[in-house]
Amino acid sequence: MTEKVFQNNQAVVAGEVVSGFTFSHELYGEGFYNVDLKVDRLSDAYDIIPVMISERIIDVKEDYQGCRLEVKGQFRSYNKHEDEKNRLILSLFAREVRQMEEDEEYVKPNQIFLDGFICKKPIYRMTPLGREIADLLLAVNRAYGKSDYIPCICWGRNARFAGNLEVGSHIQLWGRIQSRQYQKKVGEDEVENRVAYEISVSKLECIEEE
Repeated sequence: MTEKVFQNNQAVVAGEVVSGFTFSHELYGEGFYNVDLKVDRLSDAYDIIPVMISERIIDVKEDYQGCRLEVKGQFRSYNKHEDEKNRLILSLFAREVRQMEEDEEYVKPNQIFLDGFICKKPIYRMTPLGREIADLLLAVNRAYGKSDYIPCICWGRNARFAGNLEVGSHIQLWGRIQSRQYQKKVGEDEVENRVAYEISVSKLECIEEE
């Protein structure tokens, strides 16, 4: 069962470290730290992906800023309680980390595969320029009865297909992790800049249950 859980959430990213390590939490004497990775897109744009990493697989006392790392792991979520509301926090939980060579090229620096269940009615809409979009929230099982809740965004034909899916539908999808900046109103005249993380879906399949 544990091996199957590892297989239903697989991500690999490669990019430049653009922050120091900040302490997140400790579990059974093992410290976990957050660090940001700048991952290039095919265009001139890039994504800043938060990585959660154990002190047992990298020396968190070292300054890795400017270094290029390949990280393999799972994209995970947890609910952070703030201002009497729950906020979904997402990050790439690292299982393996490798420092890349200076001249090493990476063909696909941002890939993810998820196998899970639709847990919220998909939202299908059109942009002002007529592009089709659908928002999904996918529940992906983890060990010990836990689940990760991962926002996903589909485009074009995938969006049309996803918009007709029912809550509880079992799907598999492939895509990349992306970051997106937005503004959140936090007071009468106060606006806060925030970053959202989601999966940009390139391929989507519905799994028929036997």
